[in-house]
Amino acid sequence: MEKGRIKTQMISDLSFSRVPPQARELEEAVLGSILIERDAMGEIADILKPDVFYVDAHKTIFEYCLNLYKASKPIDLLSVTEELRKESKLEEVGGAYYLSELTNKIGSSANIEYHARIIIQRFLSREIIRICNDSTRDAYEDTTDVFELIDTLLISVNSLNENTADKGFVHIGDRAMDTMTELETIKNSENKFIGVPCGIKKIDNYFYGFRNSDLIIVGARPSMGKTALGLSIAYGAAELGIPVAFASLEMSTDAVRKRLVAIDTNINLESINNATYNDSEGDMILQSLNKYKSRKSNIYIDDKAQMTVSQLRSKVGKLVRNKGVKMLIVDYLQLMRSGEKGLIREQEIGAISRGLKAIAKDLNIPVIALAQLSRGLEHRGGDKKPMLSDLRESGSIEQDADVVMFPHRPEYYNLNEANDGSSLKGVAELIIAKFRNGKTGTIPDLAFIARCAKFADEAPYWRSDLMSEMVQQPVKESFDIF
Repeated sequence: MEKGRIKTQMISDLSFSRVPPQARELEEAVLGSILIERDAMGEIADILKPDVFYVDAHKTIFEYCLNLYKASKPIDLLSVTEELRKESKLEEVGGAYYLSELTNKIGSSANIEYHARIIIQRFLSREIIRICNDSTRDAYEDTTDVFELIDTLLISVNSLNENTADKGFVHIGDRAMDTMTELETIKNSENKFIGVPCGIKKIDNYFYGFRNSDLIIVGARPSMGKTALGLSIAYGAAELGIPVAFASLEMSTDAVRKRLVAIDTNINLESINNATYNDSEGDMILQSLNKYKSRKSNIYIDDKAQMTVSQLRSKVGKLVRNKGVKMLIVDYLQLMRSGEKGLIREQEIGAISRGLKAIAKDLNIPVIALAQLSRGLEHRGGDKKPMLSDLRESGSIEQDADVVMFPHRPEYYNLNEANDGSSLKGVAELIIAKFRNGKTGTIPDLAFIARCAKFADEAPYWRSDLMSEMVQQPVKESFDIF
């Protein structure tokens, strides 16, 4: 252990013997521009944060300028000086004389945005050095879990990119013809899918496939079938040649694998779990597992409990870039963690839903998040059909979602017969309570096959040739693959 400490110290000494990347003169120029030009702050308020400044005094000065900007108060030498004096911070930043000196550092704010970008670059360089130093130190420790270290490193790097990347506003005419090309491609294609299909015909016909960058919430009470629907969607998409990531925060990878085998073979799930299947069924199970083993159907699973949004973003980002994953399913939302400290549960759920929407948008894939509904649903009379207000713990889920849908099985509430006398056994419907890009309504007469816990049309609709162009070559990944 002592040897490890010596090596770590040598690396640290080598790293910190050099002056960290910085741009002190540009920091002075930016602050000087803010103090003398009325509109200067508006040019860079969405670009710079106090932490990107290298000099501590500059961090404080910019923070107070930013506070004045957010409060719609004037920003000039006198107002900033007064604000700092009221908070007893004036002497810490060098006094009124230093602030006055900053105004002499620049004659115009014409290049303030360019200067701000350079400051950010220097900050990113310092952060990369810090992250690498921390990772190097931890790597020398014998007790360090190397896989956790890799995840931490990737999360830190991704966090840098997320916090600093900002394209800003673009003109509506930029790349306008790309939209026309996209529309013509969809119009002339045979399948007419706008987004990613799931293999369940009635759902695909309603949505024309789940759209890229959409957050789709599937809400239900326990045992209603939200996991069954999520796995049915994952299975159907994979059978169409579409790689899918499934984040299982509730079940182990082995449990998910068994449920997907049941969906694939139509064998009783209980028989699979208890190994009470007959010889013929055993052959079918082996055939199904061999299909997954040969990578003919791409489903990537991560069963890490208490996963944070940042961890999920990092893992799925790798799958999207390297393995062509085109859909993420999360089971389920309330079991995730935001990774932010000091939040009450409602705030944390809001942060998680915003994070999932950001993943969908940044990675340009549909994200389907299963969600638990509140117990109030059980105490309602009538058919107990869920509503948007039943979404548990946070109204922000409804706000962030592009689609909210509720699987509903009347027989779960002992409603076994419809008004026309027809049987409701094994019948399910999908209530579309919110659809940002289409109409709300109900997808009726879906089949729920209880023995293998899956949703389907009345007849099989698995067509592996439908989206053949989306087939990707599978490669081993941190997600377990079938």
